Amino acid sequence: MSDNHVAFRCDDVHVAIGEKQVVKGVTLTIKAGEIHALMGPNGSGKSTFANALMGHPAYTLTKGTIWVNGEDVTDAEADEKSRKGMFLAFQYPVAVPGVTVANFLRAAVKARTGDDEAAMKSFRKDLIAEFEKLDIDQAFATRYVNDGFSGGEKKRLEILQMAMLKPKIALLDETDSGLDIDALQVVSRGINRIVEDKVGVLLVTHYQRILNYVKPDFVHVFMEGRIVRSGGPELAHALEEKGYEWIENEVHAAAAVKELPCLI
Repeated sequence: MSDNHVAFRCDDVHVAIGEKQVVKGVTLTIKAGEIHALMGPNGSGKSTFANALMGHPAYTLTKGTIWVNGEDVTDAEADEKSRKGMFLAFQYPVAVPGVTVANFLRAAVKARTGDDEAAMKSFRKDLIAEFEKLDIDQAFATRYVNDGFSGGEKKRLEILQMAMLKPKIALLDETDSGLDIDALQVVSRGINRIVEDKVGVLLVTHYQRILNYVKPDFVHVFMEGRIVRSGGPELAHALEEKGYEWIENEVHAAAAVKELPCLI
């Protein structure tokens, strides 16, 4: 896979929750091995955008198209998008009492690979290797999914799933929320490692903190359901220093000028 291979693209995506339009026309291209950080204030629609791309039933894609690895997956269900190479790490992972981590991951890998015999034979060895890389005790495998887990354990399990499923595009919804510095560093190493395997990443976050460890190729500012500015890592540093108000002011000023009547 070459560096210029497009892992993911969405074009003019609009998303509604009920009757309310939350995402209002987003176009984004992520190449294999690229990290795109999506930053913005609370309530701007970042998480809605990420969840809707994956096909979460609470959100309605009202307009737009989505491609993964050159294939149109706009109308695919969430499980089919996963098989095509999409992965979503939740901001608030849910508990699944009664289902062990090992059994959960085995079922996920089986669904993702289509019961590929070689993949299933290497499952145990691959799982043990990922436990070691993410500094997770192997006893973790026998615990129920997210049941009684700390915030850091939940996020490590999300990264473990990502590593085992080997997606084409990973949508990480505020993976850094609730992490102490040690857990943040471990999770960041996991993200960086999968990017080395030419996985595209969309990292949704409020803060620049995780970007000290996961270096983005591009930073996008999301406000009122749109990407209003894009840049390099320096944009994240500017947001950390000055907050979002300066960009909000610029956006509102530009909108006001656009609405002025033509006098000529």
